[in-house]
Amino acid sequence: MTAIEPKEVFDIFAQINQIPRPSKHEERISRWLQDFAAAHGIECVTDDAMNVVMRVPATPGYEDHPAVILQAHQDMVCEKDADITIDFMNDPIQTVIEGDWMHAKGTTLGADDGIGMAMALAALTGSDVKHPALEALFTVDEETGLTGANRLQDGLLRGKRLINLDNEDDGHICIGCAGGIDSLGRMHYTPVQLPEGKWLALKLRVDGLPGGHSGEDINKGRANANKVLAYFLTEIFDSTDMYLATIHGGNLRNAIAREAEALVCVPFDDRERLRILFNDRAAQVEAVYQANNPNIRCEMQTAALPQEVMSLPDTARLLAAVTTCPHGMIRMSADIPDLVETSTNLASVHTRAEADGRPYIEINTSQRSSIEAQKHQIKRHVEYALSIACDEVTHGDGYPGWAPNVNSPLLDTIVATYKQLYKSEPNVLAIHAGLECGLFLTKYPDMDMVSIGPQMYDVHSPKERLSISSTAKTWQWLKATLAAL
Repeated sequence: MTAIEPKEVFDIFAQINQIPRPSKHEERISRWLQDFAAAHGIECVTDDAMNVVMRVPATPGYEDHPAVILQAHQDMVCEKDADITIDFMNDPIQTVIEGDWMHAKGTTLGADDGIGMAMALAALTGSDVKHPALEALFTVDEETGLTGANRLQDGLLRGKRLINLDNEDDGHICIGCAGGIDSLGRMHYTPVQLPEGKWLALKLRVDGLPGGHSGEDINKGRANANKVLAYFLTEIFDSTDMYLATIHGGNLRNAIAREAEALVCVPFDDRERLRILFNDRAAQVEAVYQANNPNIRCEMQTAALPQEVMSLPDTARLLAAVTTCPHGMIRMSADIPDLVETSTNLASVHTRAEADGRPYIEINTSQRSSIEAQKHQIKRHVEYALSIACDEVTHGDGYPGWAPNVNSPLLDTIVATYKQLYKSEPNVLAIHAGLECGLFLTKYPDMDMVSIGPQMYDVHSPKERLSISSTAKTWQWLKATLAAL
């Protein structure tokens, strides 16, 4: 990484990727940022949430120009392939470079938003970067709740112009984003013993799916492993007495589920009939999803009999809830072409146990919409579906969307800079993903904001990759914009 350009950016990104930084565990990266500031003689302050703000004065000749804030988040989504062994709490990311693309060895890369942090730090320390007074804001826990932006200390920021460095499309300028809210369902149940008779345990597994970002990839036809697994389970349940023992699918609320598996028990005498049924349904599923999920794999294998299972009525209720719970794009925007307006993600379904050993099923979902009323409407839809099985359904605090401002002076400058550099028009748009900018507006209503970043694909999945040439292009664009400001 230290041999590629822009060296000043990738040198810092290489250091960042040595530091474990899962969401809600930013202690080490926050400490590293403070040490970085001290080593470079940069003014640095923090707040109670572990957000970090650095400040440098204007370069000569720019002292009378208003300050600019560069903003990125400290945490990363930690996803891995099933065959990869890594401790995200302690191990560094293993970076791989292939041609123009940078990715990680079987895990997320952390370019979302490590590369944004690296560009902000390079701007603060770069000897060839001309700029007005700069502030750099590094927030915590963006990926699982926007906690840092929500708890940002009042008055911590001095500037009124902010460039968010958490975009993932080359040549795009984001000026608006969706708001979101998470929902959590819990279904407590009393396990039972299998009835008298001869039983067969089967493990059903769905994997090989691309997954991806639950906002930006939600309308790309990517299958949700939880939904596919639920289809197989309901087909078997409708065909015979099927007792569910355990179920595990998906991981993070903002990632589309890539893998899911369940352990079930069925009458031994139905084994051949169920094998034929499963193979037939698997062929149908793979045919339906093949175009956008070319590596989808559906398997059924025999397993050891569990000691306890879920009763038939409880199994029926759980399958009804998971099957009914919506997933995917709900509505496209009527005002902005190609923009998803409202969506929901059935993120994870897991068998858990309370401290006293009592089992329950935990179902996590996340809803997004650029229209506040629609966000709460789909939240309610999810709640009604989960209530079929769950004795407890709760919702997070949520976060607001960021309404586009097409009359932004900052937008005019960054568009003009792009056109001057590349002799083409940038794409100005709103996105369906969530950004922290909406929360910044609640604390700083006069803040003028845009969001840019280099080209990335498949963030929030182990296929996450970053374009090296696009990073260089975005870095030049950022430097030119700061000079123009």
